[in-house]
Amino acid sequence: MNLRNASHAILPVIAVLCVLTGLLPGPDLAALWERIWPILLFVTAMTVVTDLLFSAGVFERIIAGSARLAGGRTLVLWLVTVLLAVACTVFFSLDTTAVLLTPLVVLLARRAGLPPLPFAVTIVWLANTASLLLPVSNLTNLLVQQRLQLSPSAFAELVYGPAVVGVVVPCAVLLLIFRRHLVGRFSPAPSRAADDRVLLRCGYVVLALLLPALVSGIPVALSATLAAVVLTVLFAVRRRDALTFRLIPVNPLLLALSLFVLVTAAHAQGLDAFLAPAAGTGEGLTDLLQLAAAGAAGANAVNNLPAYLALEPAAGSPLRLAALLIGVNLGPLVTPWGSLATLLWAERLRSLGLHIRWVPFGLIGLLVTSLMLPAAVAALWLSGA
Repeated sequence: MNLRNASHAILPVIAVLCVLTGLLPGPDLAALWERIWPILLFVTAMTVVTDLLFSAGVFERIIAGSARLAGGRTLVLWLVTVLLAVACTVFFSLDTTAVLLTPLVVLLARRAGLPPLPFAVTIVWLANTASLLLPVSNLTNLLVQQRLQLSPSAFAELVYGPAVVGVVVPCAVLLLIFRRHLVGRFSPAPSRAADDRVLLRCGYVVLALLLPALVSGIPVALSATLAAVVLTVLFAVRRRDALTFRLIPVNPLLLALSLFVLVTAAHAQGLDAFLAPAAGTGEGLTDLLQLAAAGAAGANAVNNLPAYLALEPAAGSPLRLAALLIGVNLGPLVTPWGSLATLLWAERLRSLGLHIRWVPFGLIGLLVTSLMLPAAVAALWLSGA
């Protein structure tokens, strides 16, 4: 049993025990559920939307169009991959980028006769580090948006400086590492014809309407749910066999819910006082960097979601919450369990016959993080000073 499967089996049991034994008191559990049910609904609906858009061929056609746009130039193809990874992460979340774009870019590189590793690493790094700009980009962002009651535009205004750093620094390092693989030209492979043109066109329409809705200020759970319902009806008419219970992300939902319960129970038992020295106080540059570093260390140690939940009470202001997001969103580049997106990415690569050497991956990730976090925190501090 691998690490992710073990966590799926064990953590829900421990969470239930916390509730049954009273480690998580009933009022705290009720308050937790009131806070997280819209977030869990959004995650479910967006998973259905992205999987059905994938089945309709929308993402495959976008990737194929990107290859044509590159005009046979490898560097341009990589730059287009960067744009796709950033856009997908910002609007659909880091997990969507890891699950959907990874196989597409790997297959695209192979068909073009290019080494797939530079494109694959680009996807996983940007899935994590580009997940700072909008509330929908990361589950941790949704928690901050809910706590601060910010509109999507106000949230973006708070974190836009660090969000830019989270894209520029990893891309600069990627260019340096893979510079020899990103020169020259390639021959684009012909794209596959759509299985159902009606579903494809309807998928484009749903996507075109959903993206602005996600940043409009309309509750994101409502926008995503409406899109999921529309696509489900379309598939029920055109391709019913695609509608299976596997569209519901049961394991990620159980994992997220279990982590919410466990960390809330830990807070009820005094976790705040234990973590206070590591989180620090204040909004000076050093204070914000300390909090971001604690978030990054926690994310690489146990995963970014429990790291955020554990440190959230110590981040009592918008600026400190943003610093914590820098740590838990931009930081988990060192260990494979730092974020669920990295684990999903690694599984996709294994299914494609690619295996990652985790020690070099972690060392380079540590280098990127050590450069990126101070720059991102400085950008946040300057914008909030």
